[in-house]
Amino acid sequence: MSEFLQDRAWVEHAVQTIEADFNRSADTHLLQVPVPGAPGITLYLKDESTHPSGSLKHRLARSLFLYGLCNGWIGPRTTIIEASSGSTAVSEAYFARMLGLRFIAVMPRSTSPEKIEQIAFYGGESHFVDSAVEMYSESARLAADLGGHYMDQFTYAERATDWRGNNNIAESIFSQMAREKHPVPSWIVVGAGTGGTSATLGRFIRYRRLPTRLCLADPEASVFHRHLADRAITTVECKPSLVEGIGRPRCEPSFIPDLIDKSYSVMDAASIAAARVLSRSIGRSCGGSTGTNLWAVAQIVSDMVAKGEEGSVVTLLCDSGERYRSTHLNDSWLAERGIDIRPYENVMERFLATGRFSTSN
Repeated sequence: MSEFLQDRAWVEHAVQTIEADFNRSADTHLLQVPVPGAPGITLYLKDESTHPSGSLKHRLARSLFLYGLCNGWIGPRTTIIEASSGSTAVSEAYFARMLGLRFIAVMPRSTSPEKIEQIAFYGGESHFVDSAVEMYSESARLAADLGGHYMDQFTYAERATDWRGNNNIAESIFSQMAREKHPVPSWIVVGAGTGGTSATLGRFIRYRRLPTRLCLADPEASVFHRHLADRAITTVECKPSLVEGIGRPRCEPSFIPDLIDKSYSVMDAASIAAARVLSRSIGRSCGGSTGTNLWAVAQIVSDMVAKGEEGSVVTLLCDSGERYRSTHLNDSWLAERGIDIRPYENVMERFLATGRFSTSN
């Protein structure tokens, strides 16, 4: 058999392997979160932490591998390189091991040790840079030097996933909501790292002609909420957010601002506090980006209550807080950075009890 036919046969087997893994993995759960002070509004969490590789990025990694395979970019001897602060790299390492490919994650040195360990667990390698802005050029350099493929999630996230359906996250949410009291959500609240998830949701909402509005929950240090306010702002130079996976120092190619109806910027301390309060409330560990989502959700729901509106609000549980056991869940780590989350925990506890969001005592 010629090398060409051997490679094509390998690609066909690789696609089949990834599709079989998808068929074995049940869809993630949609959890209802009690907010007794807002009886006319139902809050739901799409629990993406239950994917085999443990986060929302499992969907993206699967799409990126299929995209690369079907574009002819990935073959049986291709080294896979990705720029990632953690969760995407964990998920891509999972699929790379499944296909027998070498995987290298280019990430900031500040990435949580738990994520680095998970990348290694799946056979991946970590290559560190000093800051997030260095990840792009270093990933491209490594790919060129090794003759590998730079996955470039920040460019391809919005196009690798079929936003019209094919069991993407949007179709999954609306299918699971079909028998609920308010089956069409008033709001869906998401963060953005690549912008792929917000692009998929926003396009699907428009494609299905739904009245649902899309809210961006963005770390205070991120450029995205600034870009929404002023399209001329495309980069930001400040200390990076402690919340991994969302928020970026530059507007990524996959971020589509015109799909966003509202945005809230969220302080790191508020994100971490909200994640902790939510974890205690639902008995399920939540990472910091889920806390960012909840902080924005609280303002959305409070506004609906004030206006006498009823409906449903959906947001994402992006990954488990166990990935941040040595950082966000470590009181000493917070104290070393001068972060006091107690005032923000009080705000979140009041919201979950009353349905009202207020930062005043």
